[in-house]
Order: sequence, then C-alpha cells, then structure tokens
Amino acid sequence: MTYLDRMQPGQRGKVVGFVDDSPVARRLVELGVVPGELLEYLRNAPLRDPLEIRVGASFLSLRRAEASLVAIEVDE
Repeated sequence: MTYLDRMQPGQRGKVVGFVDDSPVARRLVELGVVPGELLEYLRNAPLRDPLEIRVGASFLSLRRAEASLVAIEVDE
C-alpha cells in the first residue's frame, strides 16, 4: 500500500481508503474517489504540483497535500 502522492505517472491502482475524515477527504469521495474504485495517475505539472488522475470517466487535478490523504493499492 502507498499514497497517491507517491505514485508515478502511468501507474494504476485501487483506492483503499483515506488517512482521516477531513473535509478534503469527504470532497474527494463526492468527486468519485471512493474505496474500491480504480484510478490512474496521468501526469504532473512542471513543478510536480498539482497532479492529474483519472477516476472512472472523470479527470481530476489534485494538490499533493490532497493526494497524500488517499491510500492506494498499486497494480503491478
């Protein structure tokens, strides 16, 4: 298990859960980042912040601080 902010572009994984029950984590759930959902880390901005992910049919840009709240099981 790792966290979304530690993944590399091109990696895929399954959402395991969240570090805490913060308002940011609740907002991510509203946007479709729910436990059991598959996601793909697409790319970084030039200074590595924000990062872009694909969850289902949606594309999201997240700050590294937000991404660090999401626990991921990376596909090998």
